[in-house]
Amino acid sequence: MSIKKTIKSIFIIFLSYLFSAVFNKSFAVCPLCTVAVGAGVGLCRYLGIDDTISGVWIGGLIVSMGFWLADFLGKKKIKINFLEFWSILLMFLLIYPFLYWGKLIGIAGNTLWGIDKLVLGVISGSVVFFLAVFTDKFLRKKNNNKVYIYYQKVIIPLLYLALLSLIFYEITC
Repeated sequence: MSIKKTIKSIFIIFLSYLFSAVFNKSFAVCPLCTVAVGAGVGLCRYLGIDDTISGVWIGGLIVSMGFWLADFLGKKKIKINFLEFWSILLMFLLIYPFLYWGKLIGIAGNTLWGIDKLVLGVISGSVVFFLAVFTDKFLRKKNNNKVYIYYQKVIIPLLYLALLSLIFYEITC
């Protein structure tokens, strides 16, 4: 598949996601966002995109699901110290074994800077998604707990993950 078709496919998926978020009145780190990130991962694997880029989206998915779980448990009045940390850690522990058993991690020669490409992408994507959530909270606090633009909680994480994907694309291609 040509790079033009790949970029076009990713753009169409991004627009579809954005429109579905607008019409469903969804917010970031919600089930819809989690499903959208998961669909992005599936698309990356299907199109044969490098594992670092797939890993970026898997990392975003892990952190998104962790925040989602923490929010769900918080609404159920479950009191645990550092609930978000434990929820994200649980998601890592639930996903990593399946990546290993599925032989997606540990492929000979599939490394960048001496680190497995998928693991590097997952770690990088997780950190960047967390920074995106922090950025959104920071911007809201700076603006009297109001967003600067509609769907800021959706746009910032997707933008951060897309930019990191572009950086890894430039490095690996």
